[in-house]
Amino acid sequence: MALHPYDLYDVRSLLSEEERAVQDTVARFTDERVIPIIGDAFDEGRFPRELVSEIAELGLLGSSLPEQYGGHGLNAVSYGLICQELERGDSGIRSFVSVQSSLCMYPIFAYGSEEQRMRWLPDMAAGKVIGCFGLTEPQGGSDPANMKTNARRDGDDWVLNGSKMWITNGNLADIAIVWAQTDDGIQGFIVEKGMTGFAAQEIKHKMSLRASVTSALFFDNVRVPEANRLPNVKGLKGPLGCLTQARYGITWGPIGAAIACLDEVLHYTKERMLFGRPVAATQSAQIKMAEMARRITLAQMLVLQLGRLKDAGKMQPSQVSLAKWNNCRIAIDIARECRDLLGGAGITTEHAAIRHALNLESVITYEGTETVHQLVIGRELTGISAF
Repeated sequence: MALHPYDLYDVRSLLSEEERAVQDTVARFTDERVIPIIGDAFDEGRFPRELVSEIAELGLLGSSLPEQYGGHGLNAVSYGLICQELERGDSGIRSFVSVQSSLCMYPIFAYGSEEQRMRWLPDMAAGKVIGCFGLTEPQGGSDPANMKTNARRDGDDWVLNGSKMWITNGNLADIAIVWAQTDDGIQGFIVEKGMTGFAAQEIKHKMSLRASVTSALFFDNVRVPEANRLPNVKGLKGPLGCLTQARYGITWGPIGAAIACLDEVLHYTKERMLFGRPVAATQSAQIKMAEMARRITLAQMLVLQLGRLKDAGKMQPSQVSLAKWNNCRIAIDIARECRDLLGGAGITTEHAAIRHALNLESVITYEGTETVHQLVIGRELTGISAF
């Protein structure tokens, strides 16, 4: 019996019936709704906002949250599979869902009051309210403790000043989860669109994540009521806890991008004739594609175990770092190799490889660069921080 070319170790057989159903549902959505339009959206530098309602109807926004907040209580492996199948379409689509779910809905659920949960989460799950996450600042993203954005108490309000950079969904967002320095440490605030002094400016001229909205946020004496402060966390553990949730999804997502590239090049090399035979019949092409399959298989085993650890409450942030580092690296290398096997055709967005390769330049950088995650593992091994 032939092995599945994108699942050589039959990882799917290790999934529960519910997990397989989730994967199949999102895979169908990606095949039918994302892939047919995403190349044009990337060319146009346009986020396909028309897909948001469909994404929400499938239950993909805040899918792991309890039902009373609009979620479906899905486990971590199911959420990972959602990310994998969405990124098989495009990193920008997965980024939208990651930010909404892990960086916006999660902190309101984990750190917010019950009033905040009921006010925001059901509408966010329904796609009626879009969120963004404001942590990274212009002076650098790898050192969040060096935060300049600040909030000072003024009666029953807080007054925010500062700016944030490289914010996914920024110009789409109805609310922003903003982290700021206060006299009592770093705290989180729900900043609403239309608040006086709050502005978002979309970042143009991107060569990566073109089918995603990326923005800068500005706060000029923005008055935020105390009711919009996240009351249940202080310090960097708040935003870093959110990032661990989002990074977990990112460990799965690039596998989808890698599978999309391998799928495309397998079909192309069987049809492309060179020197009287298909490119797929050459040793060099087979060795390259075998190497891709090896890396994808290792990545699949890595994230499945990571997901099981997360569902068991045993996952550690350094384990997420290892998987994010490994899987982003294998995906970007595979995308580049596939672009090469496609020859000249590989430079156009009529094929997926160049689009995925360009997107992965962002994915390998955001939420912890490759170097940062390597240093996290170095610290885990030695007990010495080299940051």
